[in-house]
Amino acid sequence: MPSKDTEELQKKFGENLKKIREEKGLSLREVASRCNLDNSNISKIENGQFNIQLSKIFELAKGLGVEARDLLNF
Repeated sequence: MPSKDTEELQKKFGENLKKIREEKGLSLREVASRCNLDNSNISKIENGQFNIQLSKIFELAKGLGVEARDLLNF
């Protein structure tokens, strides 16, 4: 079971991902397609229910057209 700190980081990351996705006007499916991920995984990430790997953060950043640091700036 993840620690409270890990859960909080996952939640903050997910909130930031959702904010950036919505600012870009992208759907979950569009992001998933661009990042070669399942759209249900994008939803889980945004809801803080998925501990994302570092390599996936870079894939998400590329798919969103932002820097990885933008996803981690919360």
